[in-house]
Amino acid sequence: RVCCIKLLHVEFFSAAYSTTAQPQPNSFKQQTTTMSDQHREEQEMEAEALEAIFDTAYESRSSEQPFVWAVKLAPVDCGGDADEEEAANHVMVKLVATIPLDYPEETLPQLDLEIIKGLSEDNKKELVQLANEEAEANAGMPAIFAVCEVVREWLADNNVKGLDDASMHAQMMKKRKDAEKQKAQAAQQFESQKKKDGMSATEKEEMEVRKRREEGTQVTDATFAEWFDKFTAEMEQIKEDKRAALAEDSKKEKSATNIATMEERLTGFQVFSEKSGVFNLEKLEAAAEELENDTSALDPEEMGDVDEQLFDDDEDLDDLDFESDDDEEDSDEEPDI
Repeated sequence: RVCCIKLLHVEFFSAAYSTTAQPQPNSFKQQTTTMSDQHREEQEMEAEALEAIFDTAYESRSSEQPFVWAVKLAPVDCGGDADEEEAANHVMVKLVATIPLDYPEETLPQLDLEIIKGLSEDNKKELVQLANEEAEANAGMPAIFAVCEVVREWLADNNVKGLDDASMHAQMMKKRKDAEKQKAQAAQQFESQKKKDGMSATEKEEMEVRKRREEGTQVTDATFAEWFDKFTAEMEQIKEDKRAALAEDSKKEKSATNIATMEERLTGFQVFSEKSGVFNLEKLEAAAEELENDTSALDPEEMGDVDEQLFDDDEDLDDLDFESDDDEEDSDEEPDI
């Protein structure tokens, strides 16, 4: 409490000092002026958008605030052709909107209708109520275009002659048409329900799937966690299946390679047989014997130059004892008894 009192004193004296030292404009008035300028800018932008959309059907009845806008509405847009518009449209109105200063953020527009063609006062009351309900549904945002669209849809659904006839006969005809319209809607709903009841279980399930697909599934922390766990498990299963398939393929490939190697390997019989020609002892012995018995003279030209010093007779080879080794070997042998 003491702190609050001190704070109030500080603020009070600060405000007094600032007011005395340098006069400032009223902050509340400045804020109000700023908000008013902001609302005016938003309203002018909405007016420009309406003029761009409705072209000559839009009318600005007041250039100063509060603005008054009027929009001519008809069931069929004939592109400005007056004769065609008169023939195609049996009902027509003009929506008049008075725009408050703090629209659209705080206050709703004041709506009224001017009957141009084909409507009664009861129709006007119904349309004004419909327009106000649409404006309330769009509170806090520009609502005039949405109101115009709702009024135009109503005119398109009731584009018939005689709505402005207040006689008893005209009222009875209108009620009859309304009753027929409601009856047709009820019949359509009944046929739809009947068709739905006559569906098989598969068709019903397919319809429910389509409905859920159109509406979608609301994403929450719980649903996302459930989906993520399921997705992770599916990915792990796919990876495990791929690993198993690769291991199986590698095993098959290795087995096939071993079988092929075993089939290509030569047996001992094939190695030493004449058919294989790998290691044939008989052929080797025959070749060695042929070389040993070969007495064909060598061609001197093929022999080339011979070093005669290798065969010099100066060296006496008689001193060499070639039989000493043989004698020693004979002495080591045991005598025959």
